[in-house]
Amino acid sequence: MKITVLSGKGGTGKTTIATNLAYSLNVARKKVQLLDADVEEPNAHIFFNVNYNYEESVQILLPVIDRNLCTHCGICAKSCEFSAITVSPKYIMVFDNLCHGCGVCSMVCPVKAISERPKDIGTIKLGTTEEGIIFGEGIMNIGEPSPVRIIRQLKRHIDPSADVVILDAPPGTSCPVIETIHNTDFAIFVTEPTPFGLHDLKLAIESTREFNIPRGVVINRYDGSYKEVERYLDKEGIPILMTIPYDPEIARDYSTGFLFSKKGNYVDKFLDLFERVMTRC
Repeated sequence: MKITVLSGKGGTGKTTIATNLAYSLNVARKKVQLLDADVEEPNAHIFFNVNYNYEESVQILLPVIDRNLCTHCGICAKSCEFSAITVSPKYIMVFDNLCHGCGVCSMVCPVKAISERPKDIGTIKLGTTEEGIIFGEGIMNIGEPSPVRIIRQLKRHIDPSADVVILDAPPGTSCPVIETIHNTDFAIFVTEPTPFGLHDLKLAIESTREFNIPRGVVINRYDGSYKEVERYLDKEGIPILMTIPYDPEIARDYSTGFLFSKKGNYVDKFLDLFERVMTRC
């Protein structure tokens, strides 16, 4: 069971839901894996004492031009979807920050003037929390343009023996989010009851609609004063899995790296959320 927790914008509570759900399922003796796929700014580890036991680098292959062989035909530049190569009658330039390492340029070069060199773009770290949750995160190097390759490599470490795998997705609706939700079983969208929250929730739902996987919504910081989110979800036939009240104490716990599900009856509430997820899969 692979669950992606996502939202249309940052700050709505994705990591709050992902970490507390993982903790609650672990309390219920489920074998849980939590993967932080927000590789530009991973922070799920803040809420756990993680014993890291494995680390690997993430690399892409960048083109290297042999100017003694290059005929300046321009086929490589025409074949590059990301405009990472520019060719003129006298010069050829490779823009490393635009290159996605797909290797097309080296394959189409008719005189084999293009080879490839590896470049580190990030790191994968794996371990186990003191509670026994299997944990993994990707960390993108500063200045890199795209985290997709890191997320893809992180997902290769999904543990097939886990009962539940929870992926904390990046915010927004761009390629990293699509890479995270790909080949997962359920999408939990986290939103807040504000006009901005509703706007970005709509974007997130539309951008992932083609995956045609079951989905539901958690409304964070809920106080009942803004009903437009509920009206939209009712119109779309998307269930509300859980509401988390607007509570300054929860915010204080979060700011100190404390899981609020360790207090009160929130473990039961997150287990109820999981049961709602299971009934829709």
